[in-house]
Amino acid sequence: MAKFPEWESPSSNLNRCRSGWANPGVTRRTGASAHTVILGVDPSLRGTGYGVIRVARPFPQTLVHGTVSCPAGWGHSQCLVKIVQTLRQVLERHQPSVCVIEGLFFAQNLKTALIMGEARGAALATIAESGIEIYELAPRRVKQAIVGYGAAQKFAVAKMVQRMLRLAEMPAPDAADALALALAQAQENGRYTLSAPRRL
Repeated sequence: MAKFPEWESPSSNLNRCRSGWANPGVTRRTGASAHTVILGVDPSLRGTGYGVIRVARPFPQTLVHGTVSCPAGWGHSQCLVKIVQTLRQVLERHQPSVCVIEGLFFAQNLKTALIMGEARGAALATIAESGIEIYELAPRRVKQAIVGYGAAQKFAVAKMVQRMLRLAEMPAPDAADALALALAQAQENGRYTLSAPRRL
C-alpha cells in the first residue's frame, strides 16, 4: 500500500475535470508522477487568489502565492485583463503541470453569480491555453481535506495552510484558499478514485 507524506490531512474526493479545449498545438503533460508543481486558483473579479506549490518531502514547498487585486473603480474588463495577465506570468514562470480551481457555488444573487462566472471563465481560458490539466474541487471538499471540517472558517483554513507549508506568515485569505486547493490536489496524487472525470 502506498504511503503518503506526513503533512496530509483527511482526503477529499476531487471532481476531476480535464480541460478538453486547450490549444491543439500544445502537448498535454499527464500522469500523476508528473504533477510535482501544482497551481491552485480561487477566482474572483476583485480578488483572485493563486498559489503554486512543489510536492516534496518532508513537506511541500511554496513557490509563489498572491492575490490579483482590482480596485472598486476598475471596470470588469480591466479586472479580467489583469487576471489573465497575472495567471499567464505565473504559468510561464513556474510551469505547473496541473491546476485545481475552486468549484462553482450556488449564489442567491444572480448578479454575483454572473460576475463570478466572468472571473472564472477568464481564469479557465488562460490556464487551458497553457495545455495543462484542470481539476475542480468544491469549497467544502477543500476545507474537509485541509482542516478536517467542511464548514471551517477562512481563518482556520489559512492557519492550517500556513502550518502545512511552514510559512513565516499567514497568507492573505484568497491566496490561502488557492494554496489549500493546491494542497488538496497534492493529497489526491496517486490515489485511486471511482469518480469519473468530468470535462469543464
